[in-house]
Amino acid sequence: MANKIFAKKSLESVIAESAENEKGLQRTLSAGNLIALGIGAIIGAGLFVRTAAAAGEAAGPAVTLSFIIAAVGCAFAGLCYAEFAAMIPISGSAYAYSYVTMGELVAWIIGWALIMEYALGAATVAIAWSEYLNKLLGGAIPYEWCHSPFESFTDSAGVHHSGIMNIPALIILLLLTLLLIKGTKESALVNAIIVFIKVGIVLAFVGIGWQFIDPANHTPYLIPEGTAPVVDSAGKIITSYDGVFKHGWGGVLGGAAIVFFAFIGFDAVSTTAQEAKNPKRDMPIGILGSLVICTILYLLFGHVLTGVANWREFVDPEKGREASVTYAIAEYMTGYGWLATAVTVAILAGFSSVILVMLMGQSRVFYSMSNDGLIPKLFSDLHPKFHTPYKANWLLFIFVGLFSAFVPGYVAGDLTSFGTLFAFVLVSAGVWVMRVRRPDIPRPFRAPLVPFVSTMGVVVCLGMIIALDIQTLRVALGWMILGIVIYFAYSQKHSKLHK
Repeated sequence: MANKIFAKKSLESVIAESAENEKGLQRTLSAGNLIALGIGAIIGAGLFVRTAAAAGEAAGPAVTLSFIIAAVGCAFAGLCYAEFAAMIPISGSAYAYSYVTMGELVAWIIGWALIMEYALGAATVAIAWSEYLNKLLGGAIPYEWCHSPFESFTDSAGVHHSGIMNIPALIILLLLTLLLIKGTKESALVNAIIVFIKVGIVLAFVGIGWQFIDPANHTPYLIPEGTAPVVDSAGKIITSYDGVFKHGWGGVLGGAAIVFFAFIGFDAVSTTAQEAKNPKRDMPIGILGSLVICTILYLLFGHVLTGVANWREFVDPEKGREASVTYAIAEYMTGYGWLATAVTVAILAGFSSVILVMLMGQSRVFYSMSNDGLIPKLFSDLHPKFHTPYKANWLLFIFVGLFSAFVPGYVAGDLTSFGTLFAFVLVSAGVWVMRVRRPDIPRPFRAPLVPFVSTMGVVVCLGMIIALDIQTLRVALGWMILGIVIYFAYSQKHSKLHK
């Protein structure tokens, strides 16, 4: 039994699988496409929504320090991803790497965790897309039809509102699913256009907003112990700062766990390795290049946002809790109402690119797992004309659509962070394992200072997992237990490696 569940795929067989053939995925992506895909996935809900959430719930103005901690963890993991992606240029990302280094059961577990990263990541951003669309339309969409049944609030007039279903989130998911089915090249082109627009708007917000920074909003820089909770008009507590990860340096680490969601995306680049023109050269460029560019933008953005508006306003449901960036512009940046509208439009476009890359990444993980027999064959069926895993795209739309329509965004976001961090831990460990077991394998890109880099990737990411709230960890544990049950009930029996 142990020999079976920990059986490993040989590196040679994996590389052979990545060889292009006329029936497989097509190699159409350049290094520039990969960097754009990375930026497209990274800059979105994490920047425009999670930044304000981390500041308001845990870190305060020190959310910039939270970004630095998260970026350091990502840098260690990113170097490990780059080594693997250049060495094993195949769809599947961390799943495929774990299959080679740690065996089938670990690969299954990480593949199951990646569903939390990509699928729930897409759901989180779809929910944020719905919020900003309603902001752009001046609140024209009734609260009931753009929020989940688990969300409610009492407005200043004393009227209680409860969500029913998030319809706009379903609409954007459907449109992007259709684009993905059409083709990878077309999807990458649309993504590149969107990335150009949203990066331009981010730079405009930073440049213009800098002159509106109020130094008082950055004092104190850390949330003091004993800070009073934020309450709504009915006196209900919205956010409390009593927990160890809710104030001070603990709050900075808690904020890092929240904004870590903002960095997922560079690893999504690795899921497209089988569609890169020159993966040995282009994958490290795409992964590390997108990570560096986005980290710089995040630090600037977080500093300006928390300087323009007070961090407590970002958790107030009647102020800046939803669409916090446009709120800050409209409320404090006099004379730049046009920028608020431009930011909202850019955010909607940016969120679209994030969803696009997340759905693409998940479908490629499914494609790889299906080819190995661990999930049904239909997940790897390619469209006869477009050569895309269209059945996986449709099933993913159903799953993500249900989640985005009926589950609050903050729940999906924290679970996404868990899935991402868990994948980073195993990839970081896997690089060291491969260095010890197969030092002879050619490595077009070598992560420096291994085992220090790989060890720090494990330690920092485990630290941020611990900093997630206990309810998120419980749900994640339940999800992983369900995955193990499915493995022994179905996947182990259908594994092609065993046959």
